Amino acid sequence: MEQEEAAAGEDAESQLMYRIERPVYDEAVIRSSLLKPRENSSTLRQRLAQHFRCSSQRAKAAVFSFLPILTWLPSYPVKEFLFSDVVSGLSTGVVQLPQGLAYAMLAAVPPVYGLYSSFYPVLLYTFFGTSRHISVGTFAVISLMIGGVVVREAPDDMFYFPPVNGTNASAVLDVEARDARRVQVAVVLTTLVGIIQVVLGLLRFGFVAIYLTEPLVRGFTTAAAVHVVVSQLKYLLGVKTPRFSGPLSALFSIQAVFSDITSTNVSTLIMGLVCIVFLYAVKDLNERFKKKLPIPIPGEIIVVIVSTGVSYGMSLSDDYRVDVVGKIPSGLLAPAAPDFSLLPRLVTDSFAVAIVGFSMGISLAKIFALKHGYKVDGNQELIALGLCNFISSFFHTFAITCSMSRSLVQESTGGKTQIAGLLASLMVLLVVVAIGFVFQPLPQTALAAIIMVNLLGMFKQIRDIPALWRTSRIELAIWLVAFVASVLLGLDYGLLVALAFAILTVIYRTQSPKSAVLGHVPGTGLYCDVEKYEEAAEYEGIKIFHSNSSIYFANCDLYVTALKEKTGVNPEAMQAARKAQRKQKANGHHHSSLKTSCTDKERGVTHEVLSYNHMAEEQGNGQLGDGDSQTLSEEAAFLHPLSDVHSIILDWTPASFIDSVGAKAVKQVIMEYAAVDVQVVIAGCSRNLLSELDSLQFFSGAMTPEMVFPTVHDAALRCQRSHPSIAPTKAKSLQIQDE
Repeated sequence: MEQEEAAAGEDAESQLMYRIERPVYDEAVIRSSLLKPRENSSTLRQRLAQHFRCSSQRAKAAVFSFLPILTWLPSYPVKEFLFSDVVSGLSTGVVQLPQGLAYAMLAAVPPVYGLYSSFYPVLLYTFFGTSRHISVGTFAVISLMIGGVVVREAPDDMFYFPPVNGTNASAVLDVEARDARRVQVAVVLTTLVGIIQVVLGLLRFGFVAIYLTEPLVRGFTTAAAVHVVVSQLKYLLGVKTPRFSGPLSALFSIQAVFSDITSTNVSTLIMGLVCIVFLYAVKDLNERFKKKLPIPIPGEIIVVIVSTGVSYGMSLSDDYRVDVVGKIPSGLLAPAAPDFSLLPRLVTDSFAVAIVGFSMGISLAKIFALKHGYKVDGNQELIALGLCNFISSFFHTFAITCSMSRSLVQESTGGKTQIAGLLASLMVLLVVVAIGFVFQPLPQTALAAIIMVNLLGMFKQIRDIPALWRTSRIELAIWLVAFVASVLLGLDYGLLVALAFAILTVIYRTQSPKSAVLGHVPGTGLYCDVEKYEEAAEYEGIKIFHSNSSIYFANCDLYVTALKEKTGVNPEAMQAARKAQRKQKANGHHHSSLKTSCTDKERGVTHEVLSYNHMAEEQGNGQLGDGDSQTLSEEAAFLHPLSDVHSIILDWTPASFIDSVGAKAVKQVIMEYAAVDVQVVIAGCSRNLLSELDSLQFFSGAMTPEMVFPTVHDAALRCQRSHPSIAPTKAKSLQIQDE
């Protein structure tokens, strides 16, 4: 027994206790005696001089920030990291090579430009990027967005010319002229994307990615996967159909493929299906035995090598009419300036590609940084991607970003730094310079199979739907809108619609906040919703109104309406009852007993307020003018109280801002309540919110700082003191002392 008592005593001693006893503070007391604003003695000129002051340390920090490679390369542990980076770089390069060829098809440019885009940007990111594990280069979603713009600006219809001999022959498509024009469009688009990303990075706009919420990105990328698969059906089947862009392009593409499905090339289809089955099996083995395999099985490069050999050995192009990659010129092209006359037509598309590309890169970079314990700089990542796109565009590349599949390969095979990415780019360079011609017989259906299988991870995001249904219906709506809009309207318009809808959900959440009437939990100083918790008890005559939102032009009317409904105190109804009292007095019924019912619509509780012959000791804040106050005093002898609620506390703890419209609405409702002898006070204002109220000249006339309290508890104590004849409902006193 003694041991149990001793243990209980130890538990009581070890429990943290919260005891405080202090005067009740209002904002006037806080400003006059408790808090003194810190004086800023520096002038504007001094602050500007400090901001633009140059020193060796700041110059060094700026250089290291612009070239992050200088922070880790001098101390690179060769013995520990080099072997892992070499293995990772070779593994990533093996994957990057076929993906570069495949994603060039999505971008509607010749395959060799996918190899260029897999070399120059990767090389540059090694110097400017802050992530050690992501693999930049071609990516399906970005390539598809570029392809949509390229086909829109350079459609096949522009490059048909009549035959030289015979008027009855069909027009001939000038493939070389079409491809040259499409490369020009893709290069100019990439240049503009790079400029936008660099400018946003210099302006410290790295935070823009936060507007691309995860459900939006996942719904958008799932829709992009649908577009990619639809665009590859014709290569898988070997049918000749035009490429569509813009709204409903996916539906038009499916219609075109199925309307011409009778002309399917059986050899092409068989080879494509075999490649898909093989790649899927390899991916399944890599996933199932990833802990036992030193490096993943390079399924893509095996498919490329084997299908190229089969195509060459069996002359699939000549004998079976299987479409192949075609000419891959050896060596690198000389740098050239883009055709800037195309810029005005591509501004909107460039912003979409720039934002999507950055959001994909920074999201994956943050995942790896968190896993391996380092930080990435969003603004520097913007600059890095922008420089990769801008500089590389002069060498005939199209826009790039981070690839999810290659990044997982680079990280899972032991990559430690971007040395792995550098080695991967050098592998691509070797192919471009020396052995690119080897891949000329590569069937396009094999590349289509590589693209489709690589999109399996994106299609698995459909599993988000049941999870979001259970957790957040609003986020589910964002996911579905992003998916449906992007599938039907295209990726560019779909992204804009999804962004607009995501912003509307934020407005909806703030415009329709949840409100409650709070009650005191005895002995704790805590205030909770009286409808949810039995322990929460309201104090007689005091209503504490809580709303979990800021107050601004979009929700101030709803805030006032919810205030009147939740508290059950409607000034308009009370004014009507007062007029009835005055009418009775005019008819000579000075001593009649008036009973007024005040119904709380939300809680379904009716309070009966009986007449009494004295007024409250203090009217509180929100006084009327002198003439009205004198009239009220004269009528106090015969007018009965209209409600048993004498005080309303507005809990503004969740509010982060208020605008002029919201402030006017609150002042108006406070004056309305004051006219019927109900004082309204405010509690829980942050210092920033108080500064906004000062700027809005909220405290003028009848509105004074004495009506604002730092906590709900302070406000409740003051309201209780203002009406001492009315006792609490359950607890007998309000003490700021929690034991």
